[in-house]
Amino acid sequence: MGRIFRTIGIFGLCLVLAACSLPRGAGVEQEILRGGDDAGADFAIYPVTRSFLPTLAEWPVVGEPELSWITASAGARNNIIRAGDTVSITVWDSNDNSLLSAPGERAVNLQAMQVAPNGTIFMPYIGDTRIAGMSPQAARERLQTELEAIVSSAQVQIAIEAGRNNSVDLVGGVGAPGTYPMPDQSYSVLSLIAEAGGVSSSLQNPQIRLMRGGHVFGTSITRLYSEPQLDTRLRGGDRVIVEEDRRYFLSLGAAGQQDQHPFTQDIVSALDAVSIIGGVSSSRADPEGVLILREYPASALRSGERGPRQERVVFTLDLTSSDGLFSARNFRIQSGDLVLATESPINSVQTVFSLVGSAFGLASSVANASD
Repeated sequence: MGRIFRTIGIFGLCLVLAACSLPRGAGVEQEILRGGDDAGADFAIYPVTRSFLPTLAEWPVVGEPELSWITASAGARNNIIRAGDTVSITVWDSNDNSLLSAPGERAVNLQAMQVAPNGTIFMPYIGDTRIAGMSPQAARERLQTELEAIVSSAQVQIAIEAGRNNSVDLVGGVGAPGTYPMPDQSYSVLSLIAEAGGVSSSLQNPQIRLMRGGHVFGTSITRLYSEPQLDTRLRGGDRVIVEEDRRYFLSLGAAGQQDQHPFTQDIVSALDAVSIIGGVSSSRADPEGVLILREYPASALRSGERGPRQERVVFTLDLTSSDGLFSARNFRIQSGDLVLATESPINSVQTVFSLVGSAFGLASSVANASD
């Protein structure tokens, strides 16, 4: 029986020595960070603390476009005729011997005249008349005045159909995408989206992209809702795109979920990310060893500019201290980040003791049976 217990003891010692090789869902923090403080390390380690956050705020943002936005401005409440618009004119004349209408007719219709690039249309007996830049009412009054000099009893009606320079395109992410004429010069992004049936509810954190004059501006629909001063006025020829937020982060290890996660809001903090992934495993994870892995471009390491020491960076979070928790709430996750919940080193030891205990239980059963 003594030989059996000696054998079991040797077996248990072997298990203890092999603890690090037991199957795990993620590495232990020391394993992953090993060598990070060496002079030749190819990655840098930064604990996320209150004192570190101001420095991090000056580092470049990676993984997402840096787009600006245009603040709102006032515009005329009426429409403005532009080159490319289509104008339909009706001239009424009650005179029996009118120069404009045939006998028995009281109106002449001049349909579908396109405003020329120089801003003019052609009117019989008047010639080319510039109406671009005018409101429909002002254009009607000008045509009326010029026509009265020839036909004193004439009265003019005018209808405008917006052309490319007086309409905007709305692409994707709404109930009815398409081309929309601008009803006036105060037509805004939110007015356009509302006319198209609103943003699709299936989109995660919808983003707005405004294409104008070869430039792309961007913000989120949530920001437009919360900051009305950003509901910018549209211009003819603008293209507005509504799309889902393309940013994402990854989660691995002893986390509630190991997956790719889209951004659900404009700014996702480290604590937001931990919540999104379903927290860390209470039975497996090391709450002092939550790591965020990020890669910076080589340009972020240029001398004279604030940035990381290496392109590969590991940020360490300690979720067991108040400073660690507050700092995690103010640490901004960037697109492409990997949130890694490391395994607790205690788990391996507990597993070994469990196996040793089972082995001794087996030995006792064998010894009893031999008696």
